Amino acid sequence: MHIIHAPSSLTHTYVRERQCRFHCSVPKPTTSITHTLSIFQSSSFSFPPPIFLFTKHKKQQKKKELFFVQFDFRFQSTIPMAQEGGNGSPKSSSLTPYEEALDALSSLITRRTRVGDVNLGDRFNVLFEYLKMLDLEEAISKMKIIHVAGTKGKGSTCTFTESILRNCGFRTGLFTSPHLIDIRERFRLDGVEISEEKFLAYFWWCYDRLKEKTDDNIPMPAFFHFLALLAFKIFSAEQVDVSIMEVGLGGRYDATNVVQTPIVCGIASLGYDHMEILGNTLGEIAGEKAGIFKHRIPAFTVPQPDEAMHVLEAKAAQLNVPLQVVPPLDVKLLNGFRLGLEGEHQYLNAGLAVALCSTWLKKTGHLEDTTCLEQLNSLPEQFIKGLATASMQGRAQIVPDQNINGTFNELVFFLDGAHSPESMEACARWFSIVIKDQDQTVLHQKPDNSKFSNEVVKTHHGERPQKKSTQILLFNCMSVRDPQLLLPRLMKTCADNGVYFKKALFVPGLSVYHKVGSLASTPTDSNIDLSWQFTLQRVWENLMQGNKGRSTNASSEELKDEIEMSASNSEHSAVFSSLPVAIKWLRNRVQQNQSTRFEVLVTGSIHLVGDVLKLVKR
Repeated sequence: MHIIHAPSSLTHTYVRERQCRFHCSVPKPTTSITHTLSIFQSSSFSFPPPIFLFTKHKKQQKKKELFFVQFDFRFQSTIPMAQEGGNGSPKSSSLTPYEEALDALSSLITRRTRVGDVNLGDRFNVLFEYLKMLDLEEAISKMKIIHVAGTKGKGSTCTFTESILRNCGFRTGLFTSPHLIDIRERFRLDGVEISEEKFLAYFWWCYDRLKEKTDDNIPMPAFFHFLALLAFKIFSAEQVDVSIMEVGLGGRYDATNVVQTPIVCGIASLGYDHMEILGNTLGEIAGEKAGIFKHRIPAFTVPQPDEAMHVLEAKAAQLNVPLQVVPPLDVKLLNGFRLGLEGEHQYLNAGLAVALCSTWLKKTGHLEDTTCLEQLNSLPEQFIKGLATASMQGRAQIVPDQNINGTFNELVFFLDGAHSPESMEACARWFSIVIKDQDQTVLHQKPDNSKFSNEVVKTHHGERPQKKSTQILLFNCMSVRDPQLLLPRLMKTCADNGVYFKKALFVPGLSVYHKVGSLASTPTDSNIDLSWQFTLQRVWENLMQGNKGRSTNASSEELKDEIEMSASNSEHSAVFSSLPVAIKWLRNRVQQNQSTRFEVLVTGSIHLVGDVLKLVKR
């Protein structure tokens, strides 16, 4: 697939697209391109240079190679924005082409939770109609897909898997969710999020065709359904060697499950999440996750609770699926290297990724002898490098705030999007271990133009005076989650490791759920509903009262001033009207307490983590 884009001079012009299709078979595609362009340039129509996509197929005919070329033209008539009106028109001349696409994408969000319609079965069946509309049925059947579901760890497993196979020399496509800052994070080619230019080309290619062919009986797909369709289009057009698809929610009715013949499937750790949709028991949840199993397609999982494992095994038996349980990766196999993703729980995800990759290599004919992998006595160098260099924002990520003048890592954010009881416990263990190392290490942010990255640099105690540290919790979670299950696990695990929070800050979400992109942030509003944050605060205060005697003095002098910035201040916690106000309060504390390093654990919601990254990145 080759993509030719319109010139940048169209950037500030609203584009109204017209399409047609042209077929030809010629000895050289470049000749047909030049000829075709000359036809349109010499016509009576006045068009800017078109965007067009073409695919080429070879056919031998009497030793002469012919190329069958299909052109999908998008003629763009440039119309000043001020002249546009009606549905689909930009609401402001300040919209960039990318923001315009995100605005169109936002129109597909049908519910506040972004899940889409509750009737998942009906919506899932319609997906096959969309595939026909986009001519993707054959393309998907030819893709070499690794499909991964799970409650926690599926994103990390997919990240490890992609990194391993990329280091093995394959062109990779990775589809994950959700995104933290930019929607393009969900679509990665060779480990890098898709460029804005390519995203726009593929987005409008899919959106326009669906808009043209859908109607009242088959409406436009919901938000996540469209993104999954877009991922299939991108990966097939970019001709990746392997597509790693992370399930969005559940498995059986997830949009990624239109895949009929994956190469291999994986089920990461299972737990209680999205129970309003997937069921109230581990067995019910496991049944939904096992919905990605396909007849006789090999599958792997990690050790699961008995109730969940029994269901997985039963579902596998029904479909003749060879299901294997993979143990955590032995750290000795890394030959002295560390996993690129932090946390002890990542060895479980790494072990699953190794099994998925070795099976994919074997089944696709790229690895004849997998004895070393199956016996797990050693790992190929490419596997070790892939595991060691894997990176993922928002999971066990450490980000020093560099927006404070004259300070040296005095405000550090520890980010983890944990939002289930089990992942909350893993997050607390990671945080407790990492901050205990602070007396021996200093965190530095390595400059990087694309994303935050961190390295730990050893320093001698004599280089800088020792500073006391204060741990603060910055928390929010969706109202469908039970804070009585999340906060106690977090507090207990930290306390068991000798870590106590001096203050817990509760904030509402910065991002709204009916927009994506730069338009997805709600302005600070003193009248915003904080009832959920007050509920979280009450849970925390009750927990603190029940744990008196175990914790250190919570009323630290460095936290007493200017607490009037909060909407509600209690002895151990505060509610702020917005995240920016909370961040400002933290930065003020740092400026006024130069002898203290503030270590802020941000968790409870992946959306909160993304919002913090947006603010710290500015």
